[in-house]
Amino acid sequence: MPGQRVTRRARLVGIVRSLAIYYGVPFRARRLARLYAPFVPAGGLCFDIGAHVGNRVRCWRRLGARVVAVEPQPDFIRILRRLYGRDRGVAIVPAAVSRVAGEATLLVSERTPTVTTLSNTWAERVGADPAFRGVAWAPGARVPVTTLDALIAAHGCPDFVKVDVEGYEAEVLAGLSTPVRALSFEYLAAARDIALACVDRLSALGDYEYNLSPGESHRFAAPRWLAAAAIRSTLLGLAPDAGSGDIYARLAGAGERFD
Repeated sequence: MPGQRVTRRARLVGIVRSLAIYYGVPFRARRLARLYAPFVPAGGLCFDIGAHVGNRVRCWRRLGARVVAVEPQPDFIRILRRLYGRDRGVAIVPAAVSRVAGEATLLVSERTPTVTTLSNTWAERVGADPAFRGVAWAPGARVPVTTLDALIAAHGCPDFVKVDVEGYEAEVLAGLSTPVRALSFEYLAAARDIALACVDRLSALGDYEYNLSPGESHRFAAPRWLAAAAIRSTLLGLAPDAGSGDIYARLAGAGERFD
């Protein structure tokens, strides 16, 4: 049918765009390696929650770590299996992650699959933001859901966890009951309360300190690591149009290892 062909074409365009962004930008891999090297030891373990096309997987494998790549979108699961399915150092988990295990329906953006989410509330909120002009979501596949605790039970305690799940980060961290050494989660200025909830959750788990990396800079913005109160103030002080980036958290007292 014509409508289905248009949808498939839009999906293909979105997939190609993702591959171009994450694998085709010069020097991205080098910047990522510099950013992650202090967190990712050779022989260590990383969880990539929202692995998408797997550019973090590539980075961490080059640093010598094992990787658990968790991704719910069927098209991107196929890409991950094609790129890394024969690598024994990579475990591909076809699932979403939340506070409890079960099943959920993806909310899919065909043209911009990087913003596919499990959060209807988040999609409604950011859909009104000018940065998301032209982005539309529709119900997609029904997918299995796991938790960080279940992933740790199955694969071991990670050295680093990346959480990039489009407004569902706080739900992912709600499924973690023990502190991990270091992790990152995405923030969006237009929905900063989600990032603040992530800070609150981590503060309940352990004594963490924080930094932030705006946009796709892959560099830390603060000259020193910040306490929870300071990163909260930083998030609250962001301009509404400040866009997105990632908050990095490490257990306090681990500076000698990470710096």
